[in-house]
Amino acid sequence: MLRLPDDFQPALLPEHDPDAPIQWFVFAGGNLLVRSVGEGVELPLASIWPFAKLPTKRRLYLGALNGRPCHAAEVEAAAPPPGMRFESLRALWTRLDEKLLGVASHAAQLIEWDRSHQFCGCCGAPTERRADERARHCPACDAMVYPRLSPVVMVRVARDGEILLARAPRFPPGVYSVLAGFVEAGETLEQAIQREVLEEVNVRVRNLRYFASQSWPFPHSLMIAFTADYAGGELRADGREIVDAGWFAPADLPGLPSPMSMAWRLIQDFASRGG
Repeated sequence: MLRLPDDFQPALLPEHDPDAPIQWFVFAGGNLLVRSVGEGVELPLASIWPFAKLPTKRRLYLGALNGRPCHAAEVEAAAPPPGMRFESLRALWTRLDEKLLGVASHAAQLIEWDRSHQFCGCCGAPTERRADERARHCPACDAMVYPRLSPVVMVRVARDGEILLARAPRFPPGVYSVLAGFVEAGETLEQAIQREVLEEVNVRVRNLRYFASQSWPFPHSLMIAFTADYAGGELRADGREIVDAGWFAPADLPGLPSPMSMAWRLIQDFASRGG
């Protein structure tokens, strides 16, 4: 599951021995620099920037993981150092240590935020990093910009021992998932769920219950999962966001989303309970 580990301490400025080894999270085009070790991968570890031929576009101190300082860096897309390669975070699922993957997710979102907010959205002037908080400040108009987070609700709807699963046009062939959508301005999470389900499959739900949440760095979402019961409506895909939908018994599930996703956890929890 993608999340910051409990033993990670976020910080803005390093508070460590300058000779201590640093865990580097190096990105190019959104992909992370790794080295293969057996069936897994490892990240660069060095007390100073170890790649002279990879000049950095930006660097950010992240904090410490088990006391080890963690730094993020973005470099120009170029040939990686010998024995290393750039890989997407999705591809690193189960191959990179789970705690490192959680910090890498955090790093990727901060790098993207820092890159895309170099100029003020209000007046166009260059922004500056704040030294006392994770923010960029516009000295021209005094606007402040913080790392962006886009909340997404998802819901597992059940009826008579079956689960409602739907298929979006972007899914791989045969894959179905629970319903999900972005929360709109002014909505509560509960209102967003009711709207999304009704819009996409013409179904009403009741008994909403919180399940869990997950960071999702593609590019900067927070997935907030609920369970619910069917309350009415004839199931009908809208034909745009959803191309097919159906009720499935635990023993007859279709292709499912990636195990790294919250949707997979929702579905597996349903199946393990037998509906």
